[in-house]
Amino acid sequence: MAMNGLTEGNERNVQSREETRSSEKYIKPAVNIIETEEGLTLIADVPGAVKESLDVNVEKGILTISAPASEDMPGTKVYTEFELGSYYRQFSIPESLDHEKAKADLANGILTLRVPKMERAKPRKIEIKVA
Repeated sequence: MAMNGLTEGNERNVQSREETRSSEKYIKPAVNIIETEEGLTLIADVPGAVKESLDVNVEKGILTISAPASEDMPGTKVYTEFELGSYYRQFSIPESLDHEKAKADLANGILTLRVPKMERAKPRKIEIKVA
């Protein structure tokens, strides 16, 4: 049957949210971050999260992802071995990224966030003139 809180086997992915000293537990979603010449792409695994309640924001160089997981399923629960918890994860991101042009998509429980680099931070080739 369902245990109190999150399952014990997921302790490495569960953390307390220290900023609020809340006793509520959060799941730290698995994330891949890829850097290219164009910017950063962050891919986060947030099964059960819905677009309307997913919160992605940047403040003072900190990217925060948070979302309550939705347990909306048709029918009556007969037996459960796991619970969904709220997601919470933070990252420091460089100021060279253009936060205003960031774009996020959510599909099948996968959040994809693309944050382009500012033009001045992109590598550029310097032309050499012959005198």
